Amino acid sequence: MSNVYPDNHLKLFSLNSNRALAEEIAEVMGVSLGKSSVTRFSDGEVQINIEESIRGCDVFVVQSTSNPVNEHLMELLIMIDALKRASARTINIVTPYYGYARQDRKARSREPITAKLVANLLETAGATRMIAIDLHAPQIQGFFDIPIDHLMGVPILADYFEKKNLEDIVIVSPDHGGVTRARKMADRLKAPIAIIDKRRPKPNVAEVMNIVGNIEGKTCIIIDDIIDTAGTITLAANALVENGAREVYACCTHPVLSGPAIERIEHSKIKELVVTNTIKLPEEKQIDKVQQLSVAPLLAEALIRIFEHRSVSDLF
Repeated sequence: MSNVYPDNHLKLFSLNSNRALAEEIAEVMGVSLGKSSVTRFSDGEVQINIEESIRGCDVFVVQSTSNPVNEHLMELLIMIDALKRASARTINIVTPYYGYARQDRKARSREPITAKLVANLLETAGATRMIAIDLHAPQIQGFFDIPIDHLMGVPILADYFEKKNLEDIVIVSPDHGGVTRARKMADRLKAPIAIIDKRRPKPNVAEVMNIVGNIEGKTCIIIDDIIDTAGTITLAANALVENGAREVYACCTHPVLSGPAIERIEHSKIKELVVTNTIKLPEEKQIDKVQQLSVAPLLAEALIRIFEHRSVSDLF
């Protein structure tokens, strides 16, 4: 390791959800990943052992609560408890992807608000800070009573498209809720925006209505925070092409890509789907159309700034 971080009170641990990302963050920071093991008892219960002293240390734990979300969440809660009982000075959880975030309000009667429930669980377990990238709704920060460092994926995605030197770009929001995100990207690429006005009859079923903005003959870049079953994004891409767009790219921070997502993207009008590695992509999802960018340099810089009590907002 060429650049070794000078203070050994900074400890970085990884659980099972995205070890490759944690190793990359460690490499950029110049630290070694902490020694710990995550095993299972014969009935499936999680057992965690921390195999080095962390007394008085500022500990960062990398764990996206991605699929299987309940397994990964439970691992994280148990790790936090282990760190607290081992006298860590601070317990900073690095959740590049925060699961259960889509249930952030009561959309219908008698519904839970799981984004708040998970926040309560993490705090009660003993987390003292959370670092996340592109929470599904920014107001989730208010569900926590501990500091949250909310990082953005837009600059990473925008840089990638800037280097492609595409012409006549329009940034497209796939729904009204994503307009702020589209505007941030449009400002960076100095491009106009368009909005797809869609109605959603029930969850995971999208239905495209019409397009607000001029996209005829343009190169469209659809931006979203999460792509799950890819229904919305592929319908949006097809609608853009039918309405005269020259070509369509898509990008998102969190590639959940569940169920028929990969097949839909493969057969859609999307030329390239650009995602980040907040969620580990298994091999069967790494198709030619999908380009994955790393958030490790961003997270590494943010963690060092937090440890050194410097501003994180300067990153943006």
